[in-house]
Order: sequence, then C-alpha cells, then structure tokens
Amino acid sequence: MCGLPPRATTRRIRLGRVEIGGGAPVSVQTMCNTDTRDVAATVSQISRAMDLGCDIVRLAVPDSEAADALARIRRALPDVPLVADIHFDWRLAIASAEAGADGLRINPGNIGGAERVRAVVRAANSRGIPIRVGVNGGSLERDILERHGAATPEALVESALRHVRLLEDEGCGSIKISVKASDVPRTLAAYRLLSAKTRWPLHLGVTEAGTFLAGTVRSCVALGQLLSEGIGDTVRVSLTDTPEQEVRVGVELLRACSLRAPGPHVTSCPTCGRTRVDVAGTARKVEDALEAHYRANPDAPRPHVAVMGCVVNGPGEARGADIAVAGGDGKFALYVRGEFARTIPEADAAGEILALATAWRE
Repeated sequence: MCGLPPRATTRRIRLGRVEIGGGAPVSVQTMCNTDTRDVAATVSQISRAMDLGCDIVRLAVPDSEAADALARIRRALPDVPLVADIHFDWRLAIASAEAGADGLRINPGNIGGAERVRAVVRAANSRGIPIRVGVNGGSLERDILERHGAATPEALVESALRHVRLLEDEGCGSIKISVKASDVPRTLAAYRLLSAKTRWPLHLGVTEAGTFLAGTVRSCVALGQLLSEGIGDTVRVSLTDTPEQEVRVGVELLRACSLRAPGPHVTSCPTCGRTRVDVAGTARKVEDALEAHYRANPDAPRPHVAVMGCVVNGPGEARGADIAVAGGDGKFALYVRGEFARTIPEADAAGEILALATAWRE
C-alpha cells in the first residue's frame, strides 16, 4: 500500500528488546502450540519462529510446572521477548514475572478481586514489564453481554476499557490492548472504536481466524485495512496451523503494507498444461534461501527474480527481471539482466539463481 497515513499516536512501551507503539516499527507475534513444560520442544519452536522474522513469542502458563519451565526457556533464549499467557490464577502471573517473562497477557476480570490485580501489577511494575488486556468475543462479562445483546464491537471495547481502568487504578505503568472478534467486520469496527478511545498501543488480530487459507485471508483483510489506516502497533495472525506459518503470513502482511523491509522479489507463473518443470518447487527453494540470506544480510541487494514455466510468457518476463528462468522440458533457459545466458538442468536452477542473487551487484 502506498501513501499510508501517519500511525495513530500511541504511547510507547517496551517488551524485552522490542518497543511497541509511539511510532516504533509494527512487530510480529506468535504463540507456541507446544506444551510449555516440554522445554526442548518449546525452545526449538521459538527458535524456528524467530528465524522467520518473529519479534515476540507468547507461551501458555496453565500451572506452576509451566511457570518453572518458563524460567528454563528464559535461560535458553535470553534475548527473545517472551509473553506469559495467564488465565484464572493470579499467582501464575507473578511466578511468570519472576521467571523472566518480558510481558503478561491477562484478563483482569478472571484472576480475582482488586487485591490480586494489585499484586500482579506490583510484580509487573517492579520488573518494568507490560500487561496486555486481551478481550475476545467469547470471554465477555455477563453484564456487558446482557446490555449489548451480543459480542458487538461496542461490547468488546467496553470490556477492554473496563479492564484497563482496573490496571490503571492499581498503578500499572505499561499496558497494551487487544479486542479480537472471529470475523472481519466486528474486528474492524472494534479496533477503530478502541483506537479513538485510548492511547495505549494496540495488539491486532482476528481470533479463531481458522485454518491456513481461511485464516490468512480473514486476517490479512482485517489487519491490512487497520494498518493502512494507521491503527495497530503489533500483530498476530492466529491460524489453526503452526507458529511458523503465522509468522510467515504476518511478516508478508507487513511487507505488503510497506511496514517492513521487503523480502525476496520473486515472481512466478501459475503454470499450465504446457509446463514441464517444477516451477512451484523451484520458486519456493529460491524464496526460502533468499529469506535466510536477507535476514543475515539485511542491506544486501534484492534483484528481481522470475521463475517461469514455459516459452509463452517466460522470455518476455525474463527480459523484465534481473535474474530469470523460463522452463522447457526438464530444463530452464537462464536470463541475466534481460539477456539469455545459457540453458541449465532443472535440478540446478535454484542453486544457479541463488548464487547469482547473493552475489548481485546493482
């Protein structure tokens, strides 16, 4: 999207090494789906997510054993911003803060009375860690549901601001907020309304968005519109899939909104009955390898790469790309700077492209 409006003016908070709000870059989050008590599996999953461009990772802390495991995960990953996801037991929030969590996600209404909320706030304030108020369509208080008749955008925002006031009244100095619905229209309306009523930074997401295809489309439609309006400081694309897939979609969403540095510039054709090479496999190998290259070398040149399946559009597309291949029968014609270079075996195509791209000079 070109010509994005200025970001909404929000307060800046810090979650570990990541700043959120106040004009800081929009960050990408995910949540582990491993058992937090399985430290090795959780550390491995977090590491994979961070390698793909994730900024913040959330972990479920359902019991004291998980809180103890969080301390070991913290030691294994000292620089990764970690958020502890807490429900019902205020003591787990305090234990997670003591274990080294960089942030807490709670619902102040379900962890007990004012004194328990006050104890959690003291633990967070003493360590300088933020608390996220997370309101979903399925977790609204009974009186709010009765007053609004359903989980409307107005109901979501009323619930969120009620919880924020609880934290503010207890002196909480660092808050972020989410109001997630499971459909696009309510998500858009809720975040637009909330953005007009608070200066705390906003965590964007569509809750229970669905499986990979449906969840990606719903999330990108909702979050893309909000980000294009300057609303939102951090995002999670919630998918019934792996955290790695959530991160890939979130990163690409920010790139599409011109909110993150571009990744590999790879175009590829949709293929047809004329295709006699593996266009999809070649393009994926090139993208994955270049993603890793650009993460390690963020200032490296990003040549335009085209992977085309046949001679219909292939040569013409190749002339418009920096590096291109056009498929034949088990082989590719390789073009560099619009000029035919040589014919290469299909098996060598990804490697040839990668070698040219990583050594590219403008």
